[in-house]
Amino acid sequence: MTEYKLVVVGAGGVGKSALTIQLIQNHFVDEYDPTIEPNCLDDDVFVTQDSYRKQVVIDGETCLLDILDTAGQEEYSAMRDQYMRTGEGFLCVFAINNTKSFEDVHLYREQINRVKDSDSVPMVLVGNKSDLSTRTVEAKQAQELARSYGVPFVETSAKTRQGVEEAFYSLVREIRRYKETNRSNKKSKKSNQRRCIIL
Repeated sequence: MTEYKLVVVGAGGVGKSALTIQLIQNHFVDEYDPTIEPNCLDDDVFVTQDSYRKQVVIDGETCLLDILDTAGQEEYSAMRDQYMRTGEGFLCVFAINNTKSFEDVHLYREQINRVKDSDSVPMVLVGNKSDLSTRTVEAKQAQELARSYGVPFVETSAKTRQGVEEAFYSLVREIRRYKETNRSNKKSKKSNQRRCIIL
C-alpha cells in the first residue's frame, strides 16, 4: 500500500483543521481547538497531535494518507521547514471571504519551493468556506493564480463537505504525476548516458 505524506498549509482561521477533520471523520467542527485531540476514530484512522492517517481508495489504488494539519505551527520556522521537507504534497488553503489569506498563498508557495529546492512541488490551491455568501475572493482570481502555478484549484466547504475529497484526492494524483515524471526523466537520463571503455 502506497503512503502519501500530505501537508495542509495556509493562514490562521481559513479552515485547515476543519477540512482535515471533515475528510477523516465526516463531520464539521465549528469551533476547533488545536489543543484538543479527537478520540472517537474508526479502525482505519490514527491520530497523533495534528497528524492524521486514513486508508482510502483513489482511482482503484488503496493508499494511506498521512495528513499533517499545520494549525498553530506556522510561527515556528524550524518546525515549518521540517514539515515542508518531509511533505510530498501540499494543500495550500485560503478562505474565500478573506482576501489577506489569498494574498498569503504566494508566501507559503515560496517557502515550500525554497525548502524543497524545487519549482515543481505537488500542490493544490484550495478556496475554503464556499458555503459563505460573503465572498471577497472570486473563483476566477483563484483559477488564474492556480493556472500561473500550474496546479489544480478546488473550492471547498468543510461545513457541507463540498469538494473536500476532491481536494485531497487531487493532491494524491498530483504526487503520482510528479513521481511518474521524475521516474521517466531518470530513465531517459540513464539511456542518454554514454559509456566509455578504456582498453
